[in-house]
Order: sequence, then C-alpha cells, then structure tokens
Amino acid sequence: MYASREVGFLEPKGGKIMKRSKHTIVYQILGICDGGASKTSIVYQANLNSKLVNPYIELLTKNGLIESISGRIVLYKTTHKGLKLRENFKQIDNGLSLT
Repeated sequence: MYASREVGFLEPKGGKIMKRSKHTIVYQILGICDGGASKTSIVYQANLNSKLVNPYIELLTKNGLIESISGRIVLYKTTHKGLKLRENFKQIDNGLSLT
C-alpha cells in the first residue's frame, strides 16, 4: 500500500489517475523513511526512478526532514521535523475533507 492512500488529497477520488504533486512525493518519502530506508527502497516504494529520487533526497536532507545514516548501505531516516511535516499534511487533508 502506498503512503498516498493514507491522505485523501494525495490521491484523487473516483479512481482517476493524475500526476502526483511534489508535496505528495515528499509525503510518501517521509513515510517510507520513517523506520529507515535505502535509496533503492525509496525508489520502489515511492514509484520513482533513480534520477528523480536524488533531487528529493537532497531537498529533504538540506531542509532537515530526513538524515542519512552511513553504513554498508546508506539509509535515510525521517527526522522529528520530517515527522511533524508529515503530520501537518494529514491535518490539512482532514481539514479539506468533503466527507
């Protein structure tokens, strides 16, 4: 299940497929990295390609929303600030809910 299914504004109602917004992708990556994730995991779970994922990782790292943990494999983990932003996305969605 993709993270976008958790928040209604991130997935259009009625089953119509639309291009995802940057906010949607950020929300998904923050969720994927919650417990720590490799770049490959982010690519597959967020349904991105390797060229697209790099700018998002750089943006989120630069803004303190995820951190990299060096090891045999570099893992990315959502920071407290990133978790707060993700929660804000959920609250916004709840405020915009039409049901």
